Amino acid sequence: MNFKAKMSFWQIINMNVGFFGIQYSFGLQQSAVNPIYDFLQASPDQIPILNLAGPLTGLLIQPIIGAMSDKTWSPKFGGRRKPYFFIGALICSLALFLFPFSSSLWMAAGLLWILDVGNNTAMEPYRAFIADKLDESQQPIGFQAQSFFTGFGQTLANVSLFIFPLIFIGTTGKLPTWVFASFFLGAVCSIGSVWWSSRTTQEIPPSEEELKIMKSEPLNVFTPFIDIAKAVKDMPKVMWQLSLVYLFQWYALFCYWQNSSKSIALSVWHTTPQKDMKLYGEAVSWTGLVNGWYNVVTFLVAFGLVYFAKKYSAKMVHFTCLILAAIGFLIFPHIENKYLLFPAITGFGIGWASMMGIPYLMVVSQIPKERYGVYMGIINMMIVIPMFIQTISFGYILKHFLNNDPRLAITFSGVLLVLSAVFTLFITTKESISE
Repeated sequence: MNFKAKMSFWQIINMNVGFFGIQYSFGLQQSAVNPIYDFLQASPDQIPILNLAGPLTGLLIQPIIGAMSDKTWSPKFGGRRKPYFFIGALICSLALFLFPFSSSLWMAAGLLWILDVGNNTAMEPYRAFIADKLDESQQPIGFQAQSFFTGFGQTLANVSLFIFPLIFIGTTGKLPTWVFASFFLGAVCSIGSVWWSSRTTQEIPPSEEELKIMKSEPLNVFTPFIDIAKAVKDMPKVMWQLSLVYLFQWYALFCYWQNSSKSIALSVWHTTPQKDMKLYGEAVSWTGLVNGWYNVVTFLVAFGLVYFAKKYSAKMVHFTCLILAAIGFLIFPHIENKYLLFPAITGFGIGWASMMGIPYLMVVSQIPKERYGVYMGIINMMIVIPMFIQTISFGYILKHFLNNDPRLAITFSGVLLVLSAVFTLFITTKESISE
């Protein structure tokens, strides 16, 4: 068994800096891609299906990459996990650079698929990297450091939607010029931050026994699928319970991200993309600030949640944070003063801090270390399956039951988060987290 040396706080920070670039990219996906679809004349009920890339690539890529990284050891290319999240970051950077040149709706959708392949290639090996490097007492700090950088990266992505339109005026091609600046910065952040983490943090070499197992089970095209099937068959009960929480949680978040700009445009500016594109652009910029604020809250509270998870339990922390997020969503669409949107979305910022780290604490102690990669990929399947269901079902719901009203979509999200919080209470976890 390999000894996991204690790491200092700043070593843990260095190890997680790469998550900043990955999450800057996700921040642009959440807040900029759907407005770009609007700028390219997408109708409201087309938006969910245009977001199909995220769930489908996540469903296919993350568990496969996770399973492959479990059986990889390449000192020449950095180790077990680093080759995968470095390649993922390269793909992200290329897609982010090309995205602003989208001249049609389907070109943008195609580039989103490529961007998601990169993000998903990087994401779960990074989660497994934390579990590999840190012992149980330091894992809460490690996962919440990722939550911190989630907030930080997405804050900058969202704030760029407000600041860059003030600097880069006009349009280039079919899109506003600020889109180019935001996405070019994302391309630099993606590869630069992952390079830093790769340079400053070494992976723990596998033991002789682990190397023997890897050599006796060579990696081939069928290996990931066999490993995923075995892992699902052996999956601990806590993961099945978490999957029910995630079903409602992630369906709700996809509804929010797709409709937040249009909800603010209606409630504050009393306009739509079809009615006044210039005024809608102002709403998109303000949405960048609002979403930037919830991510500021995320990185401010991320490490504080570690204290509460140790004092009470990860389950109760996640339940409380989901309720706060739900309250924020239920209030959000009724606000007409743009400044009051910030206190309303604060609850979601706290909830987002929990979503990015706390659920991993519930499950990591109950999965074998040699299968961290595949199980982190399966957890992502629990995230993307609800998103997939949302992309193929919510367009119909929005059109036929919610009158294509984005404000009702946000309310719907709040109700789903309440259900998610209730199911969190049924999760069975360890009594406490190690000091």
